[in-house]
Amino acid sequence: MLSSLLRKPGLGFALAFAGALAPAAASAHVKWFAPYIVDAAPAPITRTLTDPWFWTGIVLVLAFFTASRLVERTPVGETTLDAMDRVTNPLWFRLDDFVRIVIAGFFVAIFSVGGVYLTPDLKTPAEWVSWLQLLIATGIVSRKTMPLSAAGIIFLWVLALRDYDPFHLLDYLALGVAAAAYLVLESSGREDWRKHRFEVLRWGVAIALMWSSLEKFAYPEWFYPLVEEKPFLTFGIPRDMFIPMAGVAEFTMGFGLLATPLVRRLSAIALFVIFNAAVYPFGRVDLIGHALIMAIIVVIAVDHTRQLHFWSWIRRALVGVPIGLTGALVIFVTAYWGLHAVFYGTETRTMAEIRAERGEMATHSYSLDHPHGPQAMETLREGDELSPVTPADLGDTSIADAYAQSMMGMHVEMMAGLRHDDPDIAFVLGMIPHHKGAIDMARIQLAAGSDAENMDLARHIIAEQQQEIDAMRAWLEARGIKMPDS
Repeated sequence: MLSSLLRKPGLGFALAFAGALAPAAASAHVKWFAPYIVDAAPAPITRTLTDPWFWTGIVLVLAFFTASRLVERTPVGETTLDAMDRVTNPLWFRLDDFVRIVIAGFFVAIFSVGGVYLTPDLKTPAEWVSWLQLLIATGIVSRKTMPLSAAGIIFLWVLALRDYDPFHLLDYLALGVAAAAYLVLESSGREDWRKHRFEVLRWGVAIALMWSSLEKFAYPEWFYPLVEEKPFLTFGIPRDMFIPMAGVAEFTMGFGLLATPLVRRLSAIALFVIFNAAVYPFGRVDLIGHALIMAIIVVIAVDHTRQLHFWSWIRRALVGVPIGLTGALVIFVTAYWGLHAVFYGTETRTMAEIRAERGEMATHSYSLDHPHGPQAMETLREGDELSPVTPADLGDTSIADAYAQSMMGMHVEMMAGLRHDDPDIAFVLGMIPHHKGAIDMARIQLAAGSDAENMDLARHIIAEQQQEIDAMRAWLEARGIKMPDS
């Protein structure tokens, strides 16, 4: 059976893609892998509108779109589309099989990762969630049960929205709803519904990309640690030039997925290359997180449909794409900055203000129960002089003495805790000072170190150890045992 499936080009490619999703040890550095201060006010939009690199990117993209539209309106454009059709025919004829296999493979991969909602970035302690995701994958096998799988996807998104900050999940939500809508439309017996199944996927990815791209304008500081950690990603372009132009590229190519056939297919090919380029430096976990986006981008590149069911005026007018892009920018920028004010109010500080007050690592904060919600500001409140991300104040103390003092304090508290009669409580009472010792060492490194890799490691240690300390304190308090605050 398997060998016969693999001899079918479309299914063979789909199975290979799904097989690549098998999880393996890797690290990824995207927004949700670190607990960022997501309720900080976005940078004023005027900062972007006065940035010459933003407008440089806009001009370059409009030139590309206009050139593509000019070609598309000629026999050369039609010949190009016909050539694309011939190359992609094997997959186009089995495109629904491809989409179903990839969605099912994605949920099997998420089940294998375990402890996450629909993406490796959103953690959950509920074990049953993973088993539900396996059931979702199983339901995609039959058209009769595909609507049940779609309902399962929506249900999991409701849970994720309950547990995480909704504002910064809107890009993920668009993609999840699109996948669920595809399953409903594909299983429908009504052809007037089914014909829109690939369109809903295209809209879901386009909205997700356009929404998430605005983070590069609203919170460019979020990307500074990534650029410092992996400078090769900028191709040698200065950081403050690269980030706004990357945001423009992501937004405009996302919009391009909604445009005319040649523009959307070229945009999809460019995005597929970009996403694949990120797999090697970030590993397979990153591939799992972006698997649905990458699969739908493939669908868009392969889609032979020439008809536009929405925005048909774009085809008729040469200036349709620039006008549509302008309108999309206005709508998304207004929605992003406006909804942030609705969610968090207008009195919150911007990332630049927080960074100026707290230092470079003020992009990060920690909250056990709501790591991405309003409580994330807890350790960076005004007057919090002992924020764990603050470098240690060494004064006249030598580095060796500072490390020795931190270890001595850790040892005394550990030994006291390990003497408890209950072995479970002894373990936790011993581990908390052990973790505090690691944080103390990391703060000394931040104060005295200079190696970029070690500095980044120290920050990760602080983030992880502090969250585990909070979890252990909560465990103790649930049993009526309170650790001293020192």
